[in-house]
Amino acid sequence: MTVGKYTLRRYLLFVVALFVNSFGIAFITKALLGTSPITSITYVLSMFTPYSMGVWTILLNLLFVLIELPLMTKKDLKADLRMYLSQIPISFCLGVFIDISMFVLSWLNPSVYGAKIACLLVGCVILALGIAMEVKANIAMLAGEFMVNTISRRFKKDFGYVKLGFDVTLLVIACALSLIFMSGIRGVREGTVVAALLVGPIVHFISPYYRIFDKWITDPAKDRKEGILSSGSGVIITIAREFGSGGHLLGEHLSKELDIPLYDREFISMAAQRSGIDEQYIVKNEQSIPSFWLKCITSRSEGHLLESSISAEDVLFVAESRIVQELASKGPCIIVGRCADFILRDYPKLLTVFCYSDLENAVARCVEDYGIEKERAEGEIRRVNRNRFHHYEYYTGEKWGDPHRYDLMLNMGKISLESASRLVADLYGKMLSGSSIES
Repeated sequence: MTVGKYTLRRYLLFVVALFVNSFGIAFITKALLGTSPITSITYVLSMFTPYSMGVWTILLNLLFVLIELPLMTKKDLKADLRMYLSQIPISFCLGVFIDISMFVLSWLNPSVYGAKIACLLVGCVILALGIAMEVKANIAMLAGEFMVNTISRRFKKDFGYVKLGFDVTLLVIACALSLIFMSGIRGVREGTVVAALLVGPIVHFISPYYRIFDKWITDPAKDRKEGILSSGSGVIITIAREFGSGGHLLGEHLSKELDIPLYDREFISMAAQRSGIDEQYIVKNEQSIPSFWLKCITSRSEGHLLESSISAEDVLFVAESRIVQELASKGPCIIVGRCADFILRDYPKLLTVFCYSDLENAVARCVEDYGIEKERAEGEIRRVNRNRFHHYEYYTGEKWGDPHRYDLMLNMGKISLESASRLVADLYGKMLSGSSIES
């Protein structure tokens, strides 16, 4: 099949996502507890004018398209011309789909508050399903999202916080219109807040399941041509580790024994050069995100147009991911942390290791090897591990430390560093000779 057919499939998936989005918006609106922030203005306008919510959606989105133009440089417009122009037909489709969905659900008029809440929650789930599908298609953007992206790029502000400010601005305008033309606030209620808080985290939760579309929308020939990993040679060892488990020490021991390079702390300077982010910032924020809940609410989802979001955490993750891929393409090596087991998951010869330890041994190692005060060690272990868990889950959609994700789980509190090293080296030797791990 040609690349054009895969692109066509992406557009088809995007159109389906638009309809699902519209159906979710209609469900939320029919709950009569307010609508989602992005549709708050169009809903309020439809309440005191002869035009429908769908018509106002088209008009508002076309207004966004016009406003974006003076905010974009000629270079930006040239680079994003297809994406920019695609907003116009997408706006018409979204408006039509919203009106169709509202008509289909014309029978839905919950009167009991509990039924309204149930309708609202169902709508949030449907809207999240649509957004996750839109993200998976990764072929276009809605006008509101493109507007946020344009503003964040123009003024060099974080995508997530600009989106939050954009949504709040829409709500304020909707409330003002309601007060002026209907003498009270209508169309913006507790359901608006619920939708704003719930949809993002639901998208984040369900997005990993949409990988079922990967083979259908991705051209394998293009992947082979563009993928760095397919050209790699030799076995790559990745070591994920709990804080205080001795994962870095294991990497050092293996590096000497196997005579292959180790990459861990080297990532800090490499990522700083690649991303332009200060090294001290990387040391402090490399394995954390400022607010897991807030990032779920304000971001679109994992991986989608990540480089368009200028969040420092996202830029850092992209930079380190590319470094991981480039190092793996050069030959055998050991990579500690950096979600490397996920980033290299399609690498032909990958040995994934997870190091963990009981709390007592972890505290002892923190005190002896890292110089942390014993009174602070336990709290620091819990804090760092919590950050690593959330960081991994946020950027990969997978569970950090899940034994099903690793070839070897090592309890470093029960076995010596030498024994652990021998176990990994033995598996490394089998993979190097072409034998399977099971043999």
